[in-house]
Amino acid sequence: MAATTRTMQAATLVGPGRIQLEEVALPEPGPGQVRLRLEGCGVCASNLTPWEGPEWMQFPTEPGALGHEGWGVVDALGEGVEGLRPGDRVAALSYKSYAEYDLADVEAVVRLPDSLAGQPFPGEPLGCAMNIFRRSGIEAGQTVAIIGIGFLGALLTKLASDAGARVIAISRRPFSLDLARRMGAAEAIPMEDHHAIIARVKELTGGTFCDRVIEAVGKQWPLDLAAELTRERGRLIVAGYHQDGPRQVNMWLWNWRGLDVINAHERDPKVYMQGIREAVEAVASGRLDPDGLYTHRFPLERLDEALNATRDRPDGFLKALVTFR
Repeated sequence: MAATTRTMQAATLVGPGRIQLEEVALPEPGPGQVRLRLEGCGVCASNLTPWEGPEWMQFPTEPGALGHEGWGVVDALGEGVEGLRPGDRVAALSYKSYAEYDLADVEAVVRLPDSLAGQPFPGEPLGCAMNIFRRSGIEAGQTVAIIGIGFLGALLTKLASDAGARVIAISRRPFSLDLARRMGAAEAIPMEDHHAIIARVKELTGGTFCDRVIEAVGKQWPLDLAAELTRERGRLIVAGYHQDGPRQVNMWLWNWRGLDVINAHERDPKVYMQGIREAVEAVASGRLDPDGLYTHRFPLERLDEALNATRDRPDGFLKALVTFR
């Protein structure tokens, strides 16, 4: 399975909204690393701020940079690597996966079972959903509002409803609300009018609001709305990626209701990997079926289109994948 070439194609961001495909040297795995011949890489919304080119962004990026949702086949082993062999199909937590090959530390690689052969597996976002679900503490009988039904919100809707919770899905797109119903949501509310949403959730909950509210958008208004929908001593879970500036919170409301607020973003690689392993088990067992959530696929040379679609979210869009073979 070793590469027969010593170069590869990789995408480099050369300026705001501009990529360039380059032929670069094949990376060589160091001690404790493996090299992956990538099959694909998911496109993450966290790429969008660098894509816009803020003042702090430095161009050009390293080849393959920003891609961190890769999966593929182990093609070379570094010194001291045990437990993996060339030909193993894996998901990995690596960071230059907008390229045909990438390197990953052996601790950041999860083998995929044969039952997932041929299926895309962007491990990082799937693992993120599992970690958020775990930290949310969702139990049977609870009422859970999920604000923002994109790829992550759809997965969380399925996980929460399967756990026996009553899920209220809130999203701006009719497509997303239909998807939430298919994922098990008991109620679906258009995200149009702030006060109308609050009134509807109050009505649905007999005036008590929700035991758990997951904000999965990453903007100010959904964060404000999430607090309004959380009951006294309920739990507000911040799952949206708030990357475009500071936020204000209604501390009076948070204090008065005694809210538990969970920032469900992980930075510890061990926790990342725990989530990915749980995701592999969930998908392999049939508990989760994310295949229909990968709505848009692009070759590497069209990475710019994939990023623009992730930003603009055309009708029917949930998740873009860049695929290599």
